Amino acid sequence: MEPEFSIYNESVEPGQYKLIHIPMPRLYDSAPLSMPVHVLRGSVDGPVLCLTSTIHGDEVNGIEIIRRVLKKKFLKKLVGTVIAIPIVNMYGFLYQDRYLMDRRDLNRCFPGLEQGSLAARLAYILTSEIIDKCTHCIDLHTGSLHRSNLPQIRADVDDKKNKELAQAFNAPIILDSQLPDGSLREYAFNKNISILVYEAGESLRFDNFSIKTGVNGILNVMYELKMLKPPKTFQKHTTSSIARSSYWVRAQNSGIINAKKKLGALVKKDEVIATIANPSNLSEHAVTCPISGIIIGQNNLPMVHEGAAIFHIATFKNISLVAEKIEHIQEIYYVDE
Repeated sequence: MEPEFSIYNESVEPGQYKLIHIPMPRLYDSAPLSMPVHVLRGSVDGPVLCLTSTIHGDEVNGIEIIRRVLKKKFLKKLVGTVIAIPIVNMYGFLYQDRYLMDRRDLNRCFPGLEQGSLAARLAYILTSEIIDKCTHCIDLHTGSLHRSNLPQIRADVDDKKNKELAQAFNAPIILDSQLPDGSLREYAFNKNISILVYEAGESLRFDNFSIKTGVNGILNVMYELKMLKPPKTFQKHTTSSIARSSYWVRAQNSGIINAKKKLGALVKKDEVIATIANPSNLSEHAVTCPISGIIIGQNNLPMVHEGAAIFHIATFKNISLVAEKIEHIQEIYYVDE
């Protein structure tokens, strides 16, 4: 076992759990603020897995996912170390906003700068104190305001290690996506740290299906990394289907939208998937699907303007097989706990 492991100069011994509060810049009324960091260090050396949530302050599903993971009693037999940060962007969380007070997107400010903007300083704290000490990372997100995402992993599947972890997570789908400039995913990837982004649900809402899928996905990754011994009843699932491309269907008219299809549904090319009605008269316009695929993202706001993104559709080699897998997972996880 490595003799020393510390976060913000606070040492964590083998077999120890610590909740560490990393100081952050104060609010403008001078109220102190900190980033809560849970550190569980196993008695046996192994991977260092970081779980981050709420980099966007209104994306709260990950908070509950991390809480449920940390409550698992079998973490006492952990191999390696788990660093869990339920609320990275405490500023946005307090104001129920995606961004920081200066309107910057924290997930476009990595690796950050010690003496930079508020976003740059927060990014620097996260990278220098946490991410640089990790071997693996799972970053938890939701759809943006008024948009829901089907549970999905976003990763670079051309990287063998990332692909294996993405498949181990066992989300309904994997979306092969590029690394956004300035994102935590880009920073970790460039540091040779395997990272997955989990997207599920809607901002400012808890979604039980997304939460259950996220909790089980994290545990599946920990089994794959041999950080935990899987239960005897555990069965390794078939690999998730990979989407190499996706497409946003945009409204061609302004008005009130009536969706004909739900998140996770199979859609076919030229199929009518919604209508947009004029709120002032009885006219309406059909929204047809330009490609065949699965709906992995959807706008939930009834009012739309021309050009608004309304459906996010991913394409697969075997669409019917993907639809069956999604339906099977939904049947399991939609049951109340």
